[in-house]
Amino acid sequence: MFKLGDVFVAVIIVAIILIMIIPIPGILLDIFLALNISISVILLLNAVYAKTALELSIFPSLLLITTLYRLSLNIKSTWLVLSSGEAGNVIEGFGSFVTGGNMVVGFIIFLIIMVVQFLVITKGSERVAEVAARFTLDAMPGKQMAIDADLNAGLINEIEAKERRRNIQREADFYGAMDGASKFVKGDAIAGIIITFINIIGGLIIGMVMRGEDFTTAVQLYTILTVGDGLVSQIPALLISVATGIIVTKAASDSNLSEDLFKQIFKNPRVLFIAAGMCVVLGPVLSPVPFFLLAAILIFIGYNLLKQQKQVQKQEEVQVKESEVEEIRKPENVVSLLQVDPIELEFGYGIIPLADVNQGGDLLDRVVMIRRQLALELGMIVPIIRLRDNIQLPPNEYVIKIKGVEVSRGELMFDHFLAMNSGMAEEDLDGIKTVEPAFGLPAIWISESQRDRAEMLGYTVVDPPSIIATHLTEIIKKFSHELLGRQEVQTLIDNVKQNYPAIVDELVPKVMTIGEIQKVIANLLKEGVSIRDMVTILETLADYAPVTHDPDMLTEYVRQALSRAITKKFIADSRSNVITLDPKLEQVIMDSVQRTEHGSYLTLEPEMTNRILNSLSKQLQRLMQLGQQPVVLASPVVRLYFKRLTEQSVPGLVVLSYNEVDPNVEIQSVGMVSV
Repeated sequence: MFKLGDVFVAVIIVAIILIMIIPIPGILLDIFLALNISISVILLLNAVYAKTALELSIFPSLLLITTLYRLSLNIKSTWLVLSSGEAGNVIEGFGSFVTGGNMVVGFIIFLIIMVVQFLVITKGSERVAEVAARFTLDAMPGKQMAIDADLNAGLINEIEAKERRRNIQREADFYGAMDGASKFVKGDAIAGIIITFINIIGGLIIGMVMRGEDFTTAVQLYTILTVGDGLVSQIPALLISVATGIIVTKAASDSNLSEDLFKQIFKNPRVLFIAAGMCVVLGPVLSPVPFFLLAAILIFIGYNLLKQQKQVQKQEEVQVKESEVEEIRKPENVVSLLQVDPIELEFGYGIIPLADVNQGGDLLDRVVMIRRQLALELGMIVPIIRLRDNIQLPPNEYVIKIKGVEVSRGELMFDHFLAMNSGMAEEDLDGIKTVEPAFGLPAIWISESQRDRAEMLGYTVVDPPSIIATHLTEIIKKFSHELLGRQEVQTLIDNVKQNYPAIVDELVPKVMTIGEIQKVIANLLKEGVSIRDMVTILETLADYAPVTHDPDMLTEYVRQALSRAITKKFIADSRSNVITLDPKLEQVIMDSVQRTEHGSYLTLEPEMTNRILNSLSKQLQRLMQLGQQPVVLASPVVRLYFKRLTEQSVPGLVVLSYNEVDPNVEIQSVGMVSV
């Protein structure tokens, strides 16, 4: 069993073709002509109210069917006109109404309608359909790439991507079909013109030669019928041509043509008031009544629109306030207030130009470079650095926060440069004395005119953005062990697992947890040791973690495995002067170590601690007088405890064990810390 809908279109097309060859009475022709006009009106209204062109995706096929239907009716009406001198009430009524008793005027009006249909509507629709098809096809690759980009970014899922790809393909098919189908409308208009002249010439010949009518009678009869027949076919053709133009010129919108018309044309009352003023000016010159009436209408519409916009604005303000109150009242919004940014850089309004790209600021680019630099130097993933202005700060001051707590601040002088004596300059500079914020070194603010002279004298000169970037970099290095959490460690381990899965599978989670690995890595970062060689770190932990889970001891094992990198970082030359510890002092420290389940710690008496620190201070001064970086060497079992003993009084002191020094480096002791 088949459904009627399956064969409906086929039956209609066959019936249209049969109309061309089967004789039909005038009353039936009237019904078919009325149906033709109704179909054209329905198509036009659907085109007006459609939101997108794809809502009428069958329009190209409808163009073919309606054009074929119109041509079949043209053929049948021509047959009736020429054979019997009549073609039903519809055709005769159209002809009599348009001619109005004057054959010449009626025929001219008919010709004007045909010219408008052919040269304006049909030509324009054909051209727009052709251009739309071309641009749609050209834009397809870009739209496909945009869909793939959204899919890869996670903005849409696979189902939405398929639907959007299908819509793009349908849109391309539609405009390509419209480009071809618009030729049907053009051909129909040409056929209508030819059929009109055939009706007139053929009617005159048949009327005068075959039916013996005089010229005036024949002209009057066949002109009315020809004009009526032409209008009956051209009016529906004109409606469908307009529908075609609306469809191919329709832009993507969430509303139909009528709604867009009122929203976009009558949205600005100022435009209506200006147009009303123009009508008032032109009224006395041309015709006062229509122009003044139109001006009054425009002013009335503009006034109501202005009042409506004010009401809408008040409603929006009330809604905004209500929504803000609702947002504040919502309990889940409190959760967003708990979010703490790992790194924040707050600055006064005077520093905003440094961060504003539109004003030539490059601070954002420098922040990106800081994250890249620290990834290469320390091997860590620096969290997102939040930049925000703070009107409560002085204009030229900035604050650096770690996990919401201020850890450092600095102040800039715009249109000035910071000059620091690197130790080579002997001549002083005129300027404002200050302290460099990153390292606490004495510095001078100088004007731009002094910059070249300062560099020639041996000063290091930096601009304000470089000051902030350097300060921020040093703060991140200092607090890197706090910024590296378990999630960041998991990311580093996942990165290693891509190329070295065996190491990760052996270590995590069978031997060590992420938290235990994080403590070891934090110990390394705290003393400035790079964790970029994660493979070596994880392999060392896999070797020694089965023996001990003490993070301090595991840190020492990892440091020994990274000896070459540590030596390269802290001992620049192949020969280096260092400070060593007296064996007696090392024994005192070892005897004072207390080990518990939660770790080890020193229990030295305060007097002993002061003696050790005083001795260390004397040795450091001697080494610094030589212009060298102080490095203290200790035995592996003492290194960690001596570092903890001195990190409060000498926070930047480098303490290495003998096992961490590359054997190729020649070490010379220039001092010894003793008690």
